[in-house]
Amino acid sequence: MPPAPTRREQILAAAAELFARHGFHGVGIDDIGSAVGISGPALYRHFRSKDAMLGEMLTSISEELLAGGQERAENAGSAGASLAELIRFQVDFALDKPALITVQERNLGNLTDPDRRRVRALQRRYVEVWVEAIRAAVPGTGEPAARAAAHAVFGLINSTPHSRHLDRDAMAELLRGMAMGALTSPVISPDGAAPVAAVNSR
Repeated sequence: MPPAPTRREQILAAAAELFARHGFHGVGIDDIGSAVGISGPALYRHFRSKDAMLGEMLTSISEELLAGGQERAENAGSAGASLAELIRFQVDFALDKPALITVQERNLGNLTDPDRRRVRALQRRYVEVWVEAIRAAVPGTGEPAARAAAHAVFGLINSTPHSRHLDRDAMAELLRGMAMGALTSPVISPDGAAPVAAVNSR
């Protein structure tokens, strides 16, 4: 059984839900405090400001995605399996933590400059994990095409918090199939590379 969340983690989880629902500027310290059963000013014992809360939230998301992506890509055992595991990881993250995905998509511009630079750097490294996996699994794919494909698949997967019409497992299966199909379809990459070939992800 996983350990119970700390008060700090509870605050971040509540803030993520509120930011996703009402927007960063639509949520006050008192709203977040009320959601976790403490007064708004008491939050300052844990975070110096709402900006700091958002910064830690988005940095933590980016660190979790990078670490998880690297682990799955490195331990999958084959190029095809690596790509399949990355897709599975991103799908699970999007379905299980929809509020965090929404906050990440909508609130990068609300970060302080130092936090924005750090989050951007982590996001770029995560994309590189995908670019390497796509190029290894789909021979002939150029780097620009692999990068564009990675971002396109993120868009596909990360849109699920806004619209879910199936139960969780069925949605996960649908998204995994669609993402793998998109990344391995026989198309000519825009940088003039060879046709993308089908890949065995087993």
